[in-house]
Amino acid sequence: QVQLVESGGGLVQAGGSLRLSCAASGRTFSSYVMGWFRQAPGKEREFVAAFSRSGITTYMYYADAVKGRFTITRDNANNTVYLQMNSLKPEAMAVYYCAAGAQLSTVRAGRADYWGQGTQVTVSS
Repeated sequence: QVQLVESGGGLVQAGGSLRLSCAASGRTFSSYVMGWFRQAPGKEREFVAAFSRSGITTYMYYADAVKGRFTITRDNANNTVYLQMNSLKPEAMAVYYCAAGAQLSTVRAGRADYWGQGTQVTVSS
């Protein structure tokens, strides 16, 4: 069982930055694929970024809309995954969710095993 708690959301001006954090409980955190999703009002939840590991090699995946501006990282020692968001655009305004799952394909497809409660990001233009 994994519990996820997001934090770090807030109000930022367009062009600004925010760093979201997702604190995870559970002793097997390092074995999970971790992801970030977002859901804007009236829209479906969409994939933002994911972090997976195969052996000693780590992989990061990003939605086209955020490539080059968002960075996902994880700190296994502290059971935390981060999403650094730079050059924020008004269309980035959404509730951001942290997700965890065993398989990269299912996490990226939005079928993660565990979800956080979300944190609101508001971008003013």
